[in-house]
Amino acid sequence: MDAVTVEHPTTLWMVNDIPKRMVYAGRGWRVTDTPTRLRRSVWTAPLEPHTGLYGWRFQGTNDDGLSLVFDVYKGEDGWHVHRSYD
Repeated sequence: MDAVTVEHPTTLWMVNDIPKRMVYAGRGWRVTDTPTRLRRSVWTAPLEPHTGLYGWRFQGTNDDGLSLVFDVYKGEDGWHVHRSYD
């Protein structure tokens, strides 16, 4: 599995607070598995109080049938894809 680590802004649509679809790198992606919540670990948590939910990991599939696994995180300026895996 190859991983790409680059911060890219993304638009993420949620249903009942769970990711369902997104636009990333100019392409639409449908969430095609059960998303996993990503939480801060002791290695990544800032010194301020713990904020709980940190991001999501899920498989997304585009209209061409390409499926990737994405790690998305919410920052002050919106959602970002932090990593994608093929």
